[in-house]
Amino acid sequence: MSELMKLEELLLTGRINRRQFLGRLSVLGLAGAVSPSLWKTIALAETPKKGGNFRIGLTGGSTAESLDPATYGTGVINHFMVGAIGNCLAEIDHNGEVIPELAESWETSPGADAWTFRLRRDVTFHNGKTLAADDVIASINHHRGEDTKSAGKPLLKAVTEIRKVDDRTVVFELGSGNADFPYVLSEYFFIIFPSKDGRCDWKSGVATGGYKLTEFEPGVRYVGERNPDYWKKGRAHFDRVELVPLADQATRTNALMTGQVDCIGSVDLSTAHLLKRKSGLTINAVTGTQHFTMPMFTDVAPFDDVNVRLALKYAINREQLVKILLSGFGQVGNDSPITPANRYFNTDMAQRKYDPEKARYHLKQAGLDSLTVELHAADAAFPKAIDAGVLFSESAAKAGIEIKVVREPNDGYWSNVWLKKPFVTCFWSGRPTEDLMFTTAYAADSPWNDAHWKNERFNKLLVEARTELDADRRRAMYWEMQEIVRNDGGTIIPVYAQYVFASRSNLAHGPLAANRDVDGWKSMERWWYMS
Repeated sequence: MSELMKLEELLLTGRINRRQFLGRLSVLGLAGAVSPSLWKTIALAETPKKGGNFRIGLTGGSTAESLDPATYGTGVINHFMVGAIGNCLAEIDHNGEVIPELAESWETSPGADAWTFRLRRDVTFHNGKTLAADDVIASINHHRGEDTKSAGKPLLKAVTEIRKVDDRTVVFELGSGNADFPYVLSEYFFIIFPSKDGRCDWKSGVATGGYKLTEFEPGVRYVGERNPDYWKKGRAHFDRVELVPLADQATRTNALMTGQVDCIGSVDLSTAHLLKRKSGLTINAVTGTQHFTMPMFTDVAPFDDVNVRLALKYAINREQLVKILLSGFGQVGNDSPITPANRYFNTDMAQRKYDPEKARYHLKQAGLDSLTVELHAADAAFPKAIDAGVLFSESAAKAGIEIKVVREPNDGYWSNVWLKKPFVTCFWSGRPTEDLMFTTAYAADSPWNDAHWKNERFNKLLVEARTELDADRRRAMYWEMQEIVRNDGGTIIPVYAQYVFASRSNLAHGPLAANRDVDGWKSMERWWYMS
């Protein structure tokens, strides 16, 4: 590919902006080689236009989904609610940095154990109510109650008090410091709804986002219409947005090809090159924190023996999965959820490789000559999860391990299989900070600790690292934690996967975020039609 073609691809996929594109053209002396049609596209792309109906097809929907933010999880409801209908106090930008959203600013105490958030004065809910401190307190406390089942509760464990200073100022008091606390409040659980009688009023779906909820059919379709009073300037350009759950890859691809939807997530990577050649379509691939996993209950035999866990980790052919499942859109994983996109990724940790002999060695250490286990899989977990299970079964057989792949239905997978069965397929978007990722899925008391894993040293370091403000000491702690998870944890992480999504070429956007799929779940707010 020529330098000009590379630059054009970077520009059209949002990985560089117009200014960066022009600067590089100048350095390379290529300005005269740019086609008139591309100059027109650049000009159009830089000028957002209002209007149009934007339809997205995504995997992961469930008929069990609810508007209650305490139930948001792995379904498409999170994407729709935080990407179109509502906002949090903070959000993650395209650089992976936390920036103010409903808050206009924040400041912390020297020990990061008291955080003061100042709210924007120009925000109204869809029902006309002005955003106030009471709404923030009620919305966050919705996840803190004794009876709540919210997976966001562990993230707020350190919060001892939330108090109102005035209508625009809220103070969070923490029992122990957290240098990343604004990142916590950017999590999709913590969308802000109006308060009613001191409680979070989520049932109507009224929030502060760029679109008003007009249709909600769990697992079928979710529709919003543009909020004309949206407080974010230069955002929410479409007249109407619609999210359609499409779990099957072929159905999702066909929906894009035939014009039923305008964008799809989780592109079938084996056919991505064919989509890329089709006129009128654009493929986007961004590297973030996404990873595919296979968690096993560490409190259930045979997975309660660390040697069995290590045998399974050595029995999976990671390079094969990257090649066959990801078609090169990713890299081998290392049984740690902290990816190369994270700030404190352990670059010194030895890469685990496929080694049937080491797998056999660990089986013997567990007192076993062979092993038979069931792996529950569905493509709702991640694209080609069932194929991944079959490939794992084939590679493990050479180590004397029989893996029986149990095909589960896509619908209801996240409510009926994940967290219910002892060995399953799963995916994680990852998190922008190490503390958020570890706290959400690996802390001993997390409801989303899908391996039921507990390690005393790990949990001690998790608390210490959260309050450590010295970057070097913090890095050392997170590096050790990654080693502990890799060697003792109950989760196989064979691959770190890029986000790959496809859209119509007449859709424009700025630089793409990599913290979650389809522009950090913000495409409905950030994108627009060029024509």
